[in-house]
Amino acid sequence: MNNPHDKFMDAAIAEARKGLAEGGIPIGSVLVRNGIIIGRGRNRRVQQGDPVAHAEIDCLRRAGRVGPYGDTILYSTLMPCHLCAGAVVQFGIPLVVAGESHTFPGAAEFMRSHGVEVADMHHLECRDLMESFIRDNPRLWNEDIGK
Repeated sequence: MNNPHDKFMDAAIAEARKGLAEGGIPIGSVLVRNGIIIGRGRNRRVQQGDPVAHAEIDCLRRAGRVGPYGDTILYSTLMPCHLCAGAVVQFGIPLVVAGESHTFPGAAEFMRSHGVEVADMHHLECRDLMESFIRDNPRLWNEDIGK
């Protein structure tokens, strides 16, 4: 039986691949309510020249004003960083499902300390996508994570 999160992670991966094809960093995100995707985003820092255009932020922007977030789930191909985790906490998103945290541990503990449930799928495709990108673009990756 398939994991109920698979189709939403697949949608986030599709966003990550779009970002990579655009010359950006391959991280994608979707926001889900009641089994329906209400927002999609990808890391657009390179494409937009915007240092805070992370995938999760882009996803929330594109979802628009959706009212209370208490019944939403945020999916991201990579464990959210502190910037994106802050948005999760600020808006009260109760569950974050990350594709992987091997290449970047992100801010899982920060989110958990604020009552957010965090799940790591340890998704091989997400990990492979990031490992390839980091190997081929170390300078851009370090810029993205603030190093």
